[in-house]
Amino acid sequence: MLTFVALALVLFLGIGPQPSQSITIYTGWERHALVGSDIRLSCSFFSWHWTSDDVTFSWSYRADGSRDSISVFHYTGGVAYLDNKGPFRDRLEFVGNPARRDGSIMIKGVDFGDNGTFTCDAKNPPDIVGRPSAVRLLVFEKVPIQAGVITGAIIGAVLGLLVLIVVIYYLMRFLVARRVFNLSVSKHGKKKGKEGSQPRQGPALSLDPSKLKAASTEKKKQESRKDKK
Repeated sequence: MLTFVALALVLFLGIGPQPSQSITIYTGWERHALVGSDIRLSCSFFSWHWTSDDVTFSWSYRADGSRDSISVFHYTGGVAYLDNKGPFRDRLEFVGNPARRDGSIMIKGVDFGDNGTFTCDAKNPPDIVGRPSAVRLLVFEKVPIQAGVITGAIIGAVLGLLVLIVVIYYLMRFLVARRVFNLSVSKHGKKKGKEGSQPRQGPALSLDPSKLKAASTEKKKQESRKDKK
């Protein structure tokens, strides 16, 4: 019974060996550098477990046109082992932070002969199954024209979009203000037209039938007197 309770507690609290899960490694896809400059090659990983004290990082290098790769860096047990015989002797520096899952390295004073592919592999026990990630280094004498053109095109497109938005905004404001003004003028014009079209009414004429009859009789008498004379 006690054994069963202990096993249940182990399963409930997660005490004991943990299963291994896959690890995902990240590097840049391509890096550009000028001759004689220093370049940082970044490498990090994602793991479902906390960063282990036994975390390891390994870097290998394959020059352009070569089929073989050589090991240039290895980190394990808290110690960094640098290349002291190959092409990066005295030019490679570990600048990562394993506690933060960072295994970046720095290549100093790059030259055209450093063009090639750098591959990073990482292990975070018990997560040790993962696919290494590679980054290609391209060394130039000056900044590539294509990169400058692409950057300028992106900046120009963003600025053009902002200008277009501002123009549309003020155009809409102008059209709305113009419509409101036209409606106001049209409304006042109709009011004035109605007031001007109303006829003026003069004093009402008194049409009394008895007075009209008396005036007609008097007129006939006057005409009769004229005829007698």
